Amino acid sequence: MAYPLISFITINFNSTKDTIEFLESAEKLTYPNYEIIVVDNASIHNPKESLTKKFPGIKFIRSDKNLGFAGGNNLGLTLANGDYFFFLNNDTILFPDFLEPIVNFMIEHPEAGMASPKVLYSDAVTIQYAGAISINFLGRGRRIGLHEKDNGQYNYVAETDLGHGAALIVPRAIVEKVGKMPELFFLYYEEHDWCEQVKRQGYKMYYLGNSKILHKESISTGGNESYLKVYYLNRNRFLFMRRNFKGVKRIIGLAFYTILAFPKNLIAYLLKGRVDLAGAILRGFYWNLKNPYR
Repeated sequence: MAYPLISFITINFNSTKDTIEFLESAEKLTYPNYEIIVVDNASIHNPKESLTKKFPGIKFIRSDKNLGFAGGNNLGLTLANGDYFFFLNNDTILFPDFLEPIVNFMIEHPEAGMASPKVLYSDAVTIQYAGAISINFLGRGRRIGLHEKDNGQYNYVAETDLGHGAALIVPRAIVEKVGKMPELFFLYYEEHDWCEQVKRQGYKMYYLGNSKILHKESISTGGNESYLKVYYLNRNRFLFMRRNFKGVKRIIGLAFYTILAFPKNLIAYLLKGRVDLAGAILRGFYWNLKNPYR
């Protein structure tokens, strides 16, 4: 097979230990032609010296402010020379032979705008992603296979609606045609919006179950009920619907969120005494009202 250059791009944010484990797994890859770009998103402690000393072959770039998920990845693109860009969370672990089937598929399928492998949780047996169903008028998508035990039932290659932001390969030509990852989301939903942009240009999304990685999820956002996560999930859920829904689906989706989902979630947090998280939802909703044309 041919060996085009693959540019791995990963973001470090106050989680150097995970980045080191990611880089250690990348050192064991059997694929012969790749580069690794580490973007530090304004971590409290600059990890440049520790990372570049242990991994002298990496390209390291540090932002003086937190650019968010999309902004950090886009900063990494400024150093990327690859034929394909592979965006990987820094809390992923790569298997030595995971890349060959992915690259081979992308070469043979020029209609592929993006693709993601099977993603397992860190226990290596529980599925996190085996493809995904499109986000519906309620603003909710669905990961195929989520929390199932991996018995090989998803070891196939197929079109899918959405890729997985923790492991997403994109040809350079697609980025040059469609543009970079949308930065206005900052955190959450940006890869879904990007997928929709790519599909509107006539390209396809693929799930590649003949390859897999491990992913330790939600390390830098403070768990399931952090202010940061609640704010951006709610703000960007509404924003995604505004940017990607048309016609009746748009009307129903935005009405459902405004009339039912938004007040329901707000009241639920207030009843639990989480005034901070209720404030996060309010702030996210207000952002959309204040920015109607974004």
